[in-house]
This record gives sequence, C-alpha cells and structure tokens, in this order.
Amino acid sequence: MLPLGPVCNACYRHSLTTLGTCVSCERRRLIVGRTVDGGDLCATCSTTGEPAQICSKCHQPGDLLPGGTCPRCTLENRVAELLHTGDTAGPRPLGPLEAVFAGADNPYQMLTWLRRSRAARLLGRLAAHPGDLTHEALDALPQGESTAYVRGLLVSAGILAARDENFALLTRWLARTLTKLPPAHVTLIRAFAGWHVLRDARRRSARGRYTYAAYRGDSVNIRAAARVLAWLDEQHLTLITLQQKHLDTWASGNPTLRAGSIPFIRWAVARGLTTALVIAHPPTRPPSHFQVDDIQQEELRQCLTDRSLPRDVRIAGALTRLYALALTRIVELTAGDLCRDADNAYLTISRRPVILPPSLAYLIEEQIDATTPQRVSADASGYLLPGRSPGRARNPAGLADTMRQHGLPVRAARNTAMMQSLADLPPIVIADLFGIAPGTAHRWAQFANNSWSDYLDDLPDTAPATRPS
Repeated sequence: MLPLGPVCNACYRHSLTTLGTCVSCERRRLIVGRTVDGGDLCATCSTTGEPAQICSKCHQPGDLLPGGTCPRCTLENRVAELLHTGDTAGPRPLGPLEAVFAGADNPYQMLTWLRRSRAARLLGRLAAHPGDLTHEALDALPQGESTAYVRGLLVSAGILAARDENFALLTRWLARTLTKLPPAHVTLIRAFAGWHVLRDARRRSARGRYTYAAYRGDSVNIRAAARVLAWLDEQHLTLITLQQKHLDTWASGNPTLRAGSIPFIRWAVARGLTTALVIAHPPTRPPSHFQVDDIQQEELRQCLTDRSLPRDVRIAGALTRLYALALTRIVELTAGDLCRDADNAYLTISRRPVILPPSLAYLIEEQIDATTPQRVSADASGYLLPGRSPGRARNPAGLADTMRQHGLPVRAARNTAMMQSLADLPPIVIADLFGIAPGTAHRWAQFANNSWSDYLDDLPDTAPATRPS
C-alpha cells in the first residue's frame, strides 16, 4: 500500500472533500492511499496494524471529525441543529428537508455548504420563525440567489406550494415599478397592467406557457406605457388631447419602445381614454448576423465532441446549430422530451419528435444521468438544463453569456441554421417543426429567397448555378 504522495494545494483541497470507493472495504470515503496496482484506499485500509477510528454515534469506522463522529453523523447533527428538528416536542416545519440534507451523496460538501452558504443561514432563520415560511414573506426579502435557492428547496420538499415563478417575477416587478411612478400615472398603469397585461399573463401561466421571455416582453410593455405618460407630461399633453401627429412624434423619437407602447395605446383607445390613434408596428428588419457554413459546421463538431466544454453549453450549441432553436425554448426542454426506439433517439420539440444524431443523443443522456455535487437536493423538475435554484430552468440570458465566453455565438448560429433549414423545407413545415409562428417562418422564407436571388444576380454570366428547390 502506497501513500498518494505530494500534491499541489488545489488537489489537496479537492481530496479533502471528494469521496472515492475504497477497493478494500468498498466504502465511500476520503482516499489517502493506493494499492500497488493503483487501487484507491481509505485511511483505515491504508494503515494496517493501527486501530480503526470508530464513530462515537454510529460505531462504524470512518474519518472522524471534531466531536468524534464521522462526516455522515456530523452532518446529521448539524442539519438537526440548523433546522430545529432535534427537539421532537417542538414544531418541525422544515422536517422534510432533513432527510434530503442528511442523505447528501457527499457529506463533506454538504458540511461546507452549511458552514458558508447564505442560503443555509436563511434556512436557519426561517426554522426559528416558522411564520415566515410563506411565498409572501420570501417576496419581502431581497431577491438574490440565496432567496431563490431557498424558495426552490422549500417548493421541492413540499413545504411551500409550487407557483409560476416567471409570473411572480412580473407581479413583484410591477409592484416595485408602481412605487416609482408619479401618483397621477399610477392609476392608469395599474389599470392597464391589471386588466390587460396581468390578465393575459395569468391565462398563459394557467396553461403552463408563461416563460421568462414572456415576462421580459410584458415588463417592456408596461415600461413603455409609463414612458408614454411621462412624455405626455413633458409635452404638456394628456391622453384626451393626444393627436396622431403627437403619437407619430413619440414613435419616431423612441424606436426601442415603439412596439412596446402599442398594447397601451390600443387599450386606451378601446376604453375611450383617447381618440382613435394608431402606432404601426416597426418594419421587421431582416436578420443581419450570420456565420460562414464552414465555421458553423466546425462549431457544431466542437459541441458534439469537445469534452472540455461544459455539457450544457455543448447541448445548447448543438441544438441551436442543428434545429435553429432559441435558447428560451432550449431551457424549457425536460428529460421527458427525450425518447428512444429500437433504432433512433428523438427529442420532442413543440410536440413533434425530431430525430437526433447519435452523438447528441448520448450527450443529452449523459446530462440527464449526471449528478451535480454542488446541488444540495435532487432537482425533481426534470429540466434538461436546470438552473441554480431547485425547480427552475437555466436562465437563457445567463446561458447565452456562458456560450459567448466559450466562443459560441447564439444569434448568428441560429440565423444560419434557419437559412440552411429553409433551403430544404417549406416554411409551414419549419413553423410546425421548430415551434415558430407561421408568419415568422414565411418572413424568413421570403428573406431567404431574396438573398438567394441577390446572390445569383451577383454571379458572372458564365457561372452555372442552380437554385435549391
């Protein structure tokens, strides 16, 4: 039996919290030695002839921590202390979390989380004040990562009822926004948001279709409405005195809010708050970011084969380049969307199963089977790309940033994949297959046809060319 030998600081710290299976006793413990043929050995099996360290609680051999207990028993004690579950006579509101925490695959990492995490400290405060175990109480706290994580834990454990967090984002954002508006504007914006935006969002939420992108769009519409009212004040106008020429001036001077202001103007016209006014939708700009096909194919190959890239980046990059999927759709995919038959693997996209290349299918299966040591509890949501908080999908904006950091652009790759698909499939099939609106698919097809015609016109007269069917 041999010691592991000298290691660097990073490897030493890693070895202090990473378990391995001892080839001698077959227990999962810290590895401190090796057999002559390279097998992993725990401390007890590496020191033959010396008495084994016995835990004072479970009476099993183990790596003892201060207090004379093994890591697993130490974890059980710390969890009971944090969650106030040790007193069997008192209330145990967080009792369902006890088994989740104490049964963590790696007690060393769980002990570190309990000692350092803000989320753990928040759980301790909630355990001491069970009356705060409500969504409303959590909503009143700063909405940082620790609050979101604790909320996800409580929902996953059944302590709090599940709710649509994207819809909750909208209601919290609206409440904050209303406090910042002039009193004269609050009544109008509250009415518009409540009777138009929130009502529609609530319907979509009930159908399970209210996404993070929908929240962003609704918040833009409310923000645009508030900006319209602020502009009217600046121009010494009201909704009643607003005329079409004024509205045209607003639209031309606020191009980024033009589309977002349309719902508010329509709502105001329908309720007789202003005269018959119209803001035309801004002209749809053709896509301008594309990739050379060779670069697109090289990046796809990298996503499918380069194991140095994070797995979620590889999956999102491949789906973007193969099927022109938006990240907002990719993050909503679940493990249940993958299925196999005797010959192929399929991914259900917009209720349609799409055949996957074998390498991508294996990659997705690896993602489904993988366990994340940093995750305190198992995520029962089933999201293919789970977020940091239990029960939440990965944030698409954060995923896009991560992909860019690894040299994998999103918009250019998706636009290129869409053009490639339109060369082989009619727009109605593209709309059904990729889950986009038929009008959007037809606009893409028109753009693709125009681009191909321009390309042919630029060719020398002697150059033979055929248009794809």
